[in-house]
Amino acid sequence: MKKVYVEDAVGMTLCHDLTEMKDGFKGAAFRRGHVITKEDIPHMLDIGKRMVYIWEPDAGEIHEEDAARRMAAMAPVKGAHYTGPVEGKMQLIADIDGMFRVDTELLTKINSIGDLTISTLPDHYPVKAGMRFVSMRIVPLATQEQQILEAEALCEGRTLFDLLPYHPLKAGVIITGSEIYSGRIKDRFEPVVRAKLQSWPCTITDAVICDDDRDMLVNTARKLLDDGADFLIFAGGMSVDPDDVTPVAIHDLGCRIVRYGVPSQPGNMTLVGYLGDIPVIGVPGAAISQPTTVFDVLLPQIFSGLKITGEDLTRLGDGGLCQLCRTCHFPNCTFGRY
Repeated sequence: MKKVYVEDAVGMTLCHDLTEMKDGFKGAAFRRGHVITKEDIPHMLDIGKRMVYIWEPDAGEIHEEDAARRMAAMAPVKGAHYTGPVEGKMQLIADIDGMFRVDTELLTKINSIGDLTISTLPDHYPVKAGMRFVSMRIVPLATQEQQILEAEALCEGRTLFDLLPYHPLKAGVIITGSEIYSGRIKDRFEPVVRAKLQSWPCTITDAVICDDDRDMLVNTARKLLDDGADFLIFAGGMSVDPDDVTPVAIHDLGCRIVRYGVPSQPGNMTLVGYLGDIPVIGVPGAAISQPTTVFDVLLPQIFSGLKITGEDLTRLGDGGLCQLCRTCHFPNCTFGRY
């Protein structure tokens, strides 16, 4: 592009919208692609445009709107659609509920090219239908097409974004604690777990209270599995106290323990394991008193069917003091409460 005084731009093609604000109106007085006439000059000067951008032939440049369309085309997402360009931006809107995945390494490479900018929600974020989760544009009004070509080459054969739909699961819940089993205190775990799972495509097959007894826990878990559970939740008994045997019972059940104890709070003593393909989660007592814990953070990945790895859990340390930053279920930030 090159800048031209409006008086010298007659017959030239405008390569950007000219915005006018008048009597409560804000909008385009002249659209990109308009061929400037002599009669347009007073109007352009009235809206404060002494100079305009016009295209230089064979400059190898690409306009922001065309660039945004090309950026969107290199990252299609099933279950979502792009809108725009508006003010040079394309935005990705979810058509379904699901867990957002982004190739962070690839995203960093694209954002390092120069004029290209892509902003996203965090990787593993729970997305609701209708939610915007990606926005992309170039910074200037035009950029060298070579930058777009470089980004397209980086995306060739790779998936920059994905939206994984949630799958229905049947959960078996085991609540542990001699004080609850004996009737000394009332159980508070079951209503909390039921309330959390209401937001997901989940059916609870049964919720059983057990004593702090390894054999009882293992036998109860096996009964729930026999009854069709494909997701096990052990609630309570997850601390390092000598009476808390839930982690040992999960091991006795034959689970492969991915990690017991994660670098994130509240819910530091969370356990994640798998019995074949069946996810098994040990939920510590923090879930009773805190609105959001590690348990909430893991649910999107569990219901998306993507197995949780040790690396996934280790990465929770980054931002691990504020789980509300990882979810969209609560409107008010309570960072510092924990």
